Amino acid sequence: MSDVSAQPAAALHTALDFTGKTVLVTGGGVGIGRAIAEAFAAAGARLVIAEIDPANAEAVEAAIPSARVIRCDVRERGTPRILAERIADQAGQLDVLVNNVGHFVHARAFADLAEDEIETILDTNLGQVLRMTHAMIPLLLKAGPGSSIINVTSIEAHRGIPGCTVYAAGKWGMTGFTKSLALELAPFGIRVNDIAPETTDTPQLALDYVIPPENRTHEERWIPLGRFGRPSDCAGAALYLASPLAAWVTGTALHVDGGALAAAGWYRTPQGQWTNTPLISGNGIVIPGMG
Repeated sequence: MSDVSAQPAAALHTALDFTGKTVLVTGGGVGIGRAIAEAFAAAGARLVIAEIDPANAEAVEAAIPSARVIRCDVRERGTPRILAERIADQAGQLDVLVNNVGHFVHARAFADLAEDEIETILDTNLGQVLRMTHAMIPLLLKAGPGSSIINVTSIEAHRGIPGCTVYAAGKWGMTGFTKSLALELAPFGIRVNDIAPETTDTPQLALDYVIPPENRTHEERWIPLGRFGRPSDCAGAALYLASPLAAWVTGTALHVDGGALAAAGWYRTPQGQWTNTPLISGNGIVIPGMG
């Protein structure tokens, strides 16, 4: 892709054109990964999707006939090398790597986890990302300046989350990995960034299941922008980060969270005020809202 930063504004309409570019999305059969895959396909990319679930693989294959869907488990040690070989044979290079796979796996208190469960959580959320990225770097180098790595992390990479301590450790680790690798690859013109979403409505975290109906009326006050995330929110972020529009953006996190991290525990009350103790009437700091 050309650098649109030095071109007339009229060239900006071509910035999201990925025609002829090869994009790999791990876990691209459902949820955020599926939305990201669909967005790149719509933008003309030559799409490769790694998906473990047979039903999800079949569904995304039907939805995106042009995509190459590879049924595999990215956590298996040999999988990244196999994927790299297939991409090298078919495309010769990789322009965009989207490390999307991640999961809570075991949502329990840290003291209640077995050692093998701790290892599984870490490998799912960090280890496999390191191995996949390591395997794809030679192909990204072949693509040259303008190629990009996008890691889908979480808002939990920037705050604590009780009951998912090891998950958070993996996501925080990915943040450090992103920043450090961005420095190593910057001389080659390869950019590395994170997408860090707040709770997003996907089959993995279906809001209709995790939020009881009687609590749904509070949603507009839990998130500053008034709603939880949709997979399309992250898809738009991925297109931006992979495009020339983000040509001077590397080593950072794009917080797709509706303002949740900025709020840092502050919530709106039904009266339009802000409080940091929404469940304790009469206590905590209360700041008037607007309107």
